Amino acid sequence: MIAPDGPQLRDIHLPAEPAWWPPAPGWWALAVIALLMIGVAIVFVRKYRDVLRRRREVMSELERMAAQYDRDADAARLVSGLHQLLRRVARRHDARSTRQRGEAWRRTLARVPLDAATMAQLAELEQHLYRPPTAFDHVATISAVRRWLQQALRPRHWKPLPAEQADG
Repeated sequence: MIAPDGPQLRDIHLPAEPAWWPPAPGWWALAVIALLMIGVAIVFVRKYRDVLRRRREVMSELERMAAQYDRDADAARLVSGLHQLLRRVARRHDARSTRQRGEAWRRTLARVPLDAATMAQLAELEQHLYRPPTAFDHVATISAVRRWLQQALRPRHWKPLPAEQADG
């Protein structure tokens, strides 16, 4: 039977609040993306710190060589040490640089763009390596090596290998 005033209606009931767990699929995707970005950032920061550490090590080795020369004035040791340091840094960009001599070695050094005076000083360093110990301007040589290293330790400063060298 129906009431004379009409059907008996109940109050409107709102649905229960959604639970906070488990989150919607969009939140899961956002969490995964955020974790990936954090992981990639950590990898890049570690790599950058390693690059900076290697740069500091190379430059501190150069400073140690200069200080050692100031103490003992052994030109042959300084020239040999500077040359080996240049070779080690060049080897990171061109594995063939360890075997190069003369013009090929100068071309490898020239892949790091610097002024002509610096390049001439570096070429003179190689000449001092094969001569009997003679007097040379060690301050200018160390300065030239420092300038070359500062540029060479940043890979974007290296010019690409010419096509004829890259093949052979």
